[in-house]
Amino acid sequence: MGGTVRWGVLATGGMAAAFTTDLMRMPDAEVVAVASRTAASAEAFAGRFGIPRAYGSWDALAADEDVDVVYVATPHAAHRAAAGLCLEAGKAVLCEKPFTMNAREAEELVALARERGLFLMEAMWMYCGPVIRRLTELVAGGAVGEVRSVHADFGLVGPADPGHRLRDPAVGGGALLDLGVYPVSFAHLLLGEPDRVSAHALLSPEGVDLNTGMLLGWDSGATALLSCSIVADTPLTASVSGTEGRIEFSHGFYRPEGFTLHRRGREPEGFTVAGRRDSLQHEAAEVMRCLRAGETESPLVPLDGTLAVMRTLDAVRDRVGVRYPADAEGAVTRA
Repeated sequence: MGGTVRWGVLATGGMAAAFTTDLMRMPDAEVVAVASRTAASAEAFAGRFGIPRAYGSWDALAADEDVDVVYVATPHAAHRAAAGLCLEAGKAVLCEKPFTMNAREAEELVALARERGLFLMEAMWMYCGPVIRRLTELVAGGAVGEVRSVHADFGLVGPADPGHRLRDPAVGGGALLDLGVYPVSFAHLLLGEPDRVSAHALLSPEGVDLNTGMLLGWDSGATALLSCSIVADTPLTASVSGTEGRIEFSHGFYRPEGFTLHRRGREPEGFTVAGRRDSLQHEAAEVMRCLRAGETESPLVPLDGTLAVMRTLDAVRDRVGVRYPADAEGAVTRA
């Protein structure tokens, strides 16, 4: 695939708007179609962004022969159904995080993509940003020695209304899937899948997690202390500590402007990268690079890593007692 990559956008919410805005700033990307559950919503979104085709059904977008890749931005309870529909139709897919509601759904999507030889990637934009990529290069090069400890938190004071989606188990409400996926993914990036998972949480009356602490352990002796919350405004910081030094991120580790490297006997070193720290263009560029190269998986956001993160999120939910309707065998949410 050469030249312009033609995108379809499935959903019309805030993430769809943010991604579309960034895509339209890229000269080698074109948004050619959008779909929603209603024609009115799709048409309004298309009018806002000047998108030529608007569909009132997911199936119509999946069948559009002019679409090279679909960005799935539905609520995460519908990721399995939406991404699966597009893969069945032969489309490459970039699917928002959390990738699915649970590891079973994730395994189904990955198996389908691999069986069809189609590109599939989780939209873990943090992995694609230049600052986090520089972090992984430094750690891999031994800048902090052997990693022994990772800390990360992501918390905010979310809506108190029990009717909000963050409080609804049917759509994967709670802190873990919306926010906890970031610190968990950060730890996975540096240490891989943990050998042990411990967790504690404050649950809402509806049964979703409001405030969750996680301790992950590896046979190497490394640990990760992570937290997420929708009832506390946390610092949003992260650090990586090793036998030779540590790397510290200030507020907003998941979309960082830079970090500081501390090593024994040396002055602290600051690393920064120019450009918008909240840009979604980095993950879009990686998708388009893969499509042009004929790659069906991204080395920056590998599917095996996505599966490992989903298994860890499942383990955390198991420890704290959070269960979703989607966990029932065979359940697939389309709305």
